[in-house]
Amino acid sequence: MANHGEIAPLLLLLLSSLLVLPQADAFYLPGVAPRDFQKDDELQVKVNKLSSTKTQLPYDYYFLDYCKPLKIMNSAENLGEVLRGDRIENSIYTFQMRRDEGCKVACRTKLTPEAAKNFKEKIDDEYRVNMILDNLPVAVPRQRRDGNQVATYEHGFRVGYKINDDKYYINNHLSFKVMYHKDLDSEDSRIVGFEVIPSSVKHEFSEWDDKNPKVLTCYPSTKITPTSNAPQEVVAEKYVVFSYDVTFQPSEIKWASRWDTYLLMNDDQIHWFSIINSLMIVLFLSGMVAMIMMRTLYRDISNYNQLETQDEAQEETGWKLVHGDVFRSPTNYGLLCVYVGTGVQFFGMTLVTMIFALLGFLSPSNRGGLMTAMVLLWVFMGLFAGYSSSHLYKMFKGTEWKKITLQTAFMFPGVVFAIFFVLNAIIWGEKSSGAVPFGTMFALVFLWFGISVPLVFVGSYIGFKKPAMEDPVKTNKIPRQIPEQAWYMQPGFSILIGGILPFGAVFIELFFILTSIWLNQFYYIFGFLFIVFIILIVTCAEITMVLCYFQLCSEDYYWWWRAYLTAGSSAIYLFAYAVFYFFTKLEITKLVSGILYFGYMLIASYSFFVLTGTIGFYACLWFVRKIYSSVKID
Repeated sequence: MANHGEIAPLLLLLLSSLLVLPQADAFYLPGVAPRDFQKDDELQVKVNKLSSTKTQLPYDYYFLDYCKPLKIMNSAENLGEVLRGDRIENSIYTFQMRRDEGCKVACRTKLTPEAAKNFKEKIDDEYRVNMILDNLPVAVPRQRRDGNQVATYEHGFRVGYKINDDKYYINNHLSFKVMYHKDLDSEDSRIVGFEVIPSSVKHEFSEWDDKNPKVLTCYPSTKITPTSNAPQEVVAEKYVVFSYDVTFQPSEIKWASRWDTYLLMNDDQIHWFSIINSLMIVLFLSGMVAMIMMRTLYRDISNYNQLETQDEAQEETGWKLVHGDVFRSPTNYGLLCVYVGTGVQFFGMTLVTMIFALLGFLSPSNRGGLMTAMVLLWVFMGLFAGYSSSHLYKMFKGTEWKKITLQTAFMFPGVVFAIFFVLNAIIWGEKSSGAVPFGTMFALVFLWFGISVPLVFVGSYIGFKKPAMEDPVKTNKIPRQIPEQAWYMQPGFSILIGGILPFGAVFIELFFILTSIWLNQFYYIFGFLFIVFIILIVTCAEITMVLCYFQLCSEDYYWWWRAYLTAGSSAIYLFAYAVFYFFTKLEITKLVSGILYFGYMLIASYSFFVLTGTIGFYACLWFVRKIYSSVKID
């Protein structure tokens, strides 16, 4: 747990991260400016968390009994890195720039029974070690099974491997390869690649001297390969010698393109297929909306009461008959205002985050940047949440705007924070580095209460002071009776049907997002994501308008909540897909990891419900106001 002394630096870090924008290099905007290295400059390898796709619980590198430097120092972390469970620390691995080194002993460790047990557990759960050199994560070259010569890489190297279910072997020798791009006009070089091939080697020595260890299997001239020696078994009370070697290789890769190996995308055709598929849905819905608008707004007004057939007369007059009730305030309209305000906040955060991501500011090299941006933008979008909720509340002629403001400021964040707090307690119980420290938790609460809540109140005050929207038609004093509805016009059925198309527009992209979150892949194709987001907005808006029109035609004027729930029901399908993904793509076996997965997917689905519901609601509000303002009521 973090101590109280961490709180002030974290708050300063939060505010400073707003002001610091990444440096640009060509078309690439990474988290840091390029660093030039002269020959023999010292290179310090940093270590990050141990990660596993089987447990989803990150651990600190030094949780296992690896070689430790004299003083372990944490690198400056941003809020996003802490929330992701990243813990970047110094290590004993240091190189001299462009100077190859043969086998070099790092240290010797005697495995206690506890340390041996930890190593075996982490090997069982297929944990990987993540290291960083000059902001580049270490990659392990991988042979492709299909025989393709294009190199592919895995992120991080395995802690070890298991044979016959009872023999555990540790990867205690690391063969590093550092690729560099040399400046033709000077001695400066830039690091453009960082690879490692791990091996398990049972090192032999006669007498041990800590100052000058002489290991028979590790001389500067020795070249160790994964099959050159007997492997090192994990046995309690036995010594393990850790070693490494490093080679430097010149490369034609430019610094601006050095992340391409990590971001090699072979499936862009799938994204295009997804977008074309979604566009077909949008075109179909757009056609329906255009047809409805033409009939209701143009031909209908010009040929008022001169209808061609009796069937058409019934349909056309259906929605006009409820003109005196269509703007009647719904039940629980205060809660509706709260959810609409929250949705506006979420929409603003998503839109601005995507624009920043499109411009490259939130590339994977800017570790934690995406998470930091989302949290800070959510906080500052509280202004729009307060404005939209209170302005809508005033339209319903509500008077308790302060109560609505408080609910807007606390309802959605309160639910999310409660789930997050429970999940964090579970992670903390597992001694994982993914547990958010006390200092960070305090910083999040400060952002919520110290910045977001006051902004919601400011927005609410402005929204309530503005004149309310005038209804295009007058509301009758006595509510009209709603006729018996056909089975397909029942609220439950039409709401569930309405969620299918928005979900269908995004589910292929959703697969890639889930893969990047839960299978430790980098997600960077924000261009595709932005197109899909625009398609989602249009689909939510159009399906809600179409179903709202059919509802009004059948003389049912309870459209307010149904508009919100029609688009919002896509969140049900999102959660159902998350369940399907869990059982088909993930290898999670631990109960704790399953609880984490479903806890976070519940938060994601709830957020998606608020976002899509608000889009549908505003589209429907515009549509209803449009059609009723264009018709002269006798």
